[in-house]
This record gives sequence, C-alpha cells and structure tokens, in this order.
Amino acid sequence: MKRREFLATGAAAAASLSAAGLANARPGGQFAKQADGEPKPFKLKYAPHAGHFTAHAGEDMIDQINFAAEVGFRAWEDNGMPKRDPALQERIGKALADNNMEMGVFVSSANFGAEDFVTNTSREFQDELRKHMTAMLDVAKRCNAKWTTVVPGKISQRLEMDYQMANCVENLKVMAEVCEPSGLVIVLEPLNWWANHPGLFLTKVPQAYLICKAVGSPSCKILDDLYHQQITEGNLIPNIDKAWDEIAYIQVGDNPGRREPYTGEINYNNIFKHLHAKGYTGIVGMEHGKSEGGKEGELKLIEAYRQADNF
Repeated sequence: MKRREFLATGAAAAASLSAAGLANARPGGQFAKQADGEPKPFKLKYAPHAGHFTAHAGEDMIDQINFAAEVGFRAWEDNGMPKRDPALQERIGKALADNNMEMGVFVSSANFGAEDFVTNTSREFQDELRKHMTAMLDVAKRCNAKWTTVVPGKISQRLEMDYQMANCVENLKVMAEVCEPSGLVIVLEPLNWWANHPGLFLTKVPQAYLICKAVGSPSCKILDDLYHQQITEGNLIPNIDKAWDEIAYIQVGDNPGRREPYTGEINYNNIFKHLHAKGYTGIVGMEHGKSEGGKEGELKLIEAYRQADNF
C-alpha cells in the first residue's frame, strides 16, 4: 500500500476510533509525524509479526514489513522463520536492512510434548542438539537474527526437579557453545500453565534466571514474555529489575486475551516507560493477536502502541 493511501484510510478511520477514545489528534497518536512528514519512529523497538497488517499490506511478508516500517515500527519477529524457504529468509533479511529494522526472535527449539531436554544428557541426544543449532545458525545468518527462542519442553513426573534442572543446564551449555562464536543468543521463554501450555518445565522468570546463571554463557539469556508472566506470577516490573542482567528480549500481550495493549489489565505505558528509563535497546516482540479484524483492527493496534509509547 502507498503511504498516501494508508494516510487517507487512516483519516477516514480516525472518526470511528475517536468514538472509542482512540482519536489520533493528540500527541502520540497513530499518525504522529516528524518535521519531514514521515511517521515518527516508536521510542522502543516494538516488533510486529506476520499477519498483523494483512488487511493493509496483503499476504506477502515483504509488503507487511514495508508497511510496518512506514508506520514507525523498527523491528520484526517471526517464530516460524526456520520453516520458511531459505530464499525467503534472505529476502526478509534484506527487507529489514533496507528499512533500517532489526530482526527479532525465531523459535529454534520448542517440543512441548517431550521430556528429553530435562531427562536426557546422553552423547547421542547432545550431538543432535549440536546438529540442530548448527542449522539454526544458517537461518539466523540469512535473516540477520541475533536471538532464537528455546523452550526446554515438558516437565517429567518421574524425576526430582533438581535433577531436571541440572540436565536442562547441561543441554543448554551444549547449545550455547555452538552459538557463542557467531554471537547468536538463545533466549529461554518461561510459559504459563494455566491458559496456554500446561505441563511445561520452564514457567517463571526466577527459574530462568537460575538456569542462565548456571549455564554462564553470553549465548543463554531470558526472553521475558510479560503476557505469560502476568498469568504465572505477576509482579512484572520488580521481576524485570531482579532478572535484568540476564534478560535479553521482551515480548508482550495484554491479559486476559493475549491481544494489544489496552485490551486487558497490564499497564504497558508504565512498563514501556520503565524499560526506556533503564536504557533498554532490545526488541519488544508483539506476540499477540488483535482485538478486532480488518483495517480498523490494524489501526487500533497501531494506535494502542502509540498510546503505550507516549511517555
């Protein structure tokens, strides 16, 4: 979509959004501009993903990235990147570079149904981990990614938790050793049991913090997904501060519903202000859906981030 067409669409949609308290006339509105007339970049590197802007940009991933850049986003993430054709991975990397955007996380390891990661430290299993992570290095290189998500699988009901913790640490050391020379960072994502992922091993930020300290590698850090952590433990800002030296990546989604800010109970304006004040220069992944469909839903999504970024 051409920028002028988007702005025209936005002007038409503004009236309906205004009725819901989302007018774009105030500072920080969705069409905030710089002196040169270009959309003002967001203060933080919020990263949309495929599907957020299909009503405006269509199904092509490159068009979606270009659209995101045009409305001020400075990053992108794609959990499913390893499954995409290598040629598309390279095109995505180029599109991001052309738009001065950063690539966020992709998922390299997340077998929600297997206990192997916390029960198996055999040579054969660890050789498979090395082989897999070596392949992920190629994916990262094609799309210019610096972070990759790892979920250590399912908890075992037949082994003491401390043994599982030790096994998890040993397997992560193997993966981190593969990543260290390239600078790729594994980010561990604690996930909630209650709404989305019952039975997984890693659920809380303090647990991830302990693991990262035990692994002791610059290539093993925390992905703090605030949607999951609001469900699991809350206390979001204090836990950010306590785990700060091991947090490499943030993801967000409001709760309940896992949609954009201002659809649930989390005060993302305060959280984003806090991250900015701490000097956070990493990515804030928008790993959530939209509360409404179509172009109006996409405009509402953009406006929600303009509001939350207005500090």
